Amino acid sequence: MRKILLIFVLLSCSLSMAASTLAQQADSAYNAEDYNRAIELYKASITNHGVSSDIYYNLGNAYYRAGQLGRAVLSYERALRVDPTNGDARTNLDFVRSRIQDRPEDDTAFISSMHHSLMGSLTANTWAWTAFVVFLLFLGAVALYIFSTSVTLRKTGFFGGLVLLFVFLYFLLVAYDANDYATSHETAVVVVPSTQLSSVPRASKSANDRVVTIHEGTSVEIVDSISTPDDPVSPKWYNVKINNNTKAWMRSSDVERI
Repeated sequence: MRKILLIFVLLSCSLSMAASTLAQQADSAYNAEDYNRAIELYKASITNHGVSSDIYYNLGNAYYRAGQLGRAVLSYERALRVDPTNGDARTNLDFVRSRIQDRPEDDTAFISSMHHSLMGSLTANTWAWTAFVVFLLFLGAVALYIFSTSVTLRKTGFFGGLVLLFVFLYFLLVAYDANDYATSHETAVVVVPSTQLSSVPRASKSANDRVVTIHEGTSVEIVDSISTPDDPVSPKWYNVKINNNTKAWMRSSDVERI
């Protein structure tokens, strides 16, 4: 048993050292301004040793320095999916987005936008624990209402309990949505210099079929997909939304899912 435990410890240490070595090599390449080499090493670290918010953040920096804004946006988004509290990734994401060519109008309802911002500020587990703490406070308010002999305290327990119950249920919803968002792959980022959105899932020379041209770094929401094996341009097309007012088809090869 001790031998098995020792082997496990040695294996864990070996894997940790290998991951650290790849990350250090990538950092060295980045500091030497060999950004393409840094990109390959960061990607190798992710492939061999799993995802990390910091590694995705560093990968985004390398992509930005290499002039690949779309993949920089993609990497920062992935860093925030792993850890929404990564402030450096959020700051750099906002900076890179300010430099991309397309800035689709956000026509999301105010309440929905606020909910999404709140949801993305913490991890799903943190929101779940926050909901649990609020539930304990709700139980305290119920106990205050039941056992207190003071009318004022009973009113405080009653109305405070109602508020806490509402907050608890809302935080549960936020935790559920945060988990769903973190594991969702419906959002994608354009990784080619530009691509043409079309009203039909095929390459068309007709101006009537062309909706709009979007550029590298633009985020889209994938609504549907269709396979087109006989299409020489693209074997698969995505039906995407830029915002609630723009919905069209595009080649799947021009975007990468977050």
